[in-house]
Amino acid sequence: MNENKYARRNFLQKYLKMVYLVAGSGFILNLKSNASVTEWKKMSASKKQPTKKIVPQGDPENPCDDLSKVSADEISKRKKLAYVSQSPVENNQCRNCNLFIPAPDKPCGACLLFKGPVSPEGHCAYWAPINE
Repeated sequence: MNENKYARRNFLQKYLKMVYLVAGSGFILNLKSNASVTEWKKMSASKKQPTKKIVPQGDPENPCDDLSKVSADEISKRKKLAYVSQSPVENNQCRNCNLFIPAPDKPCGACLLFKGPVSPEGHCAYWAPINE
């Protein structure tokens, strides 16, 4: 009977030691991972440069080239779509494009693909003819 009592005590002692070991290891690993995440955030924050909004100014006399109220993202969309204010192709101009939105009382229109003023004489890579 004494052997069972001591065997049970040894089992419980070993079991508790194992629980403390596993819990302690988990706690240490958690601290290590939190420290590495904090360090990673500091490193990534130091690499980020403050974004400056650079807005190219066009010809001040031509309102269709004024991009002062256009965000940098929209300007990059214009560049990706290869928008130019004067079309190199005579019959492919914004005024005869299906995506062009004319403004009745303004010299500039708009486009369904990006924001900002669009010259009726302009052109981009997504020019679509008007189907009549």
